[in-house]
Amino acid sequence: MLLYSNSPDSFRFEFLTNTGNQENAEPRIIEARGNLAEDEQSTIALFENSRNSVVFITTRQRVVDAWTRNSFSVPSGTGSGFIWDDDGHIITNFHVIKGASAATVRLADGRDYKAALVGASPAHDIAVLKIGIGFQRPTPVPLGTSHDLKVGQKVFAIGNPFGLDWTLTTGIVSALDRSLPGEKGRTIDNLIQTDAAINPGNSGGPLLDSAGRLIGINTAIYSPSGVSAGIGFAVPVDTVNRVAPQLISRGKYIRPALGITVDGKLNERLASMLDVTGIVILNVEPGSAADVAGLKGAAISPDGTNIVPNDIIVAIEDKPIESVDKLLALLDSHRVGDTIQITVLRNGKRTQMPVTLQPGE
Repeated sequence: MLLYSNSPDSFRFEFLTNTGNQENAEPRIIEARGNLAEDEQSTIALFENSRNSVVFITTRQRVVDAWTRNSFSVPSGTGSGFIWDDDGHIITNFHVIKGASAATVRLADGRDYKAALVGASPAHDIAVLKIGIGFQRPTPVPLGTSHDLKVGQKVFAIGNPFGLDWTLTTGIVSALDRSLPGEKGRTIDNLIQTDAAINPGNSGGPLLDSAGRLIGINTAIYSPSGVSAGIGFAVPVDTVNRVAPQLISRGKYIRPALGITVDGKLNERLASMLDVTGIVILNVEPGSAADVAGLKGAAISPDGTNIVPNDIIVAIEDKPIESVDKLLALLDSHRVGDTIQITVLRNGKRTQMPVTLQPGE
């Protein structure tokens, strides 16, 4: 028999032997249920089909003891990644492996492999690792597109938040074309915003559409507390598909460029003084793509005290340019060798010029 104490100062359970009739208790009967809802079935299938393509990344960092001068390898962090191709290339975020001296990739079946760094692009927060996976190769993540995404469509994130491996979260595309601060003051542009829960450790994992296709790399969260607040960001897959092949073949990403000199802070002052929205070309490199196209750089006033603008870039492919970061982002959406239409303001008149992009630094 179970008795409850009525004492105002305590709450106690007392188990006493029941000297009377013993109650018989049996497990409750399980209620039958029908089939899972259609959306549940599709989500389960998506996870089961994609899980093996996602990896868990742990990194180590080499440190030197200031007293003994001995070198030690210590755990550095964790993150996520995914199989890119049949050659064992792994895509993840640059910030996942930044500063690491070694990385280990764990597959969904529990196999661990030492990874080699193939290449990285800090400006895009993308890195490529490679593992030797023999004959038991996991299937690469099916590739989708990001240029045709719509706000409101369903998305699915798979990763290893807080080291809790192979976690699935769901949500929608909350917004498109977001920007975040990146390496060395540069911004990372064209990001996908999602409310699918993304936490530390999710970085580098895939963001999938409802067909199970890769549409982005989960890369960052906006949160005062450091945990998911329903605002996450992903690098779009169109950027990944442009950058990753160069990292694999060259070890680095070569940006498309015009061959001009611009300055962000100076441009803000000049644009304000001139009451225009655009980018003042300060200098055109001789023999560059801009030079061949006929673009003109600024001049110095006869007394040497002022900059006299010539061409001011106001649009690329009819997309307005309001900052140097926007200029670089729009150029970066093209490839070296592409010919693009640049609109410049020259002597108060708008002029369009075709420019064939050259390799940048």
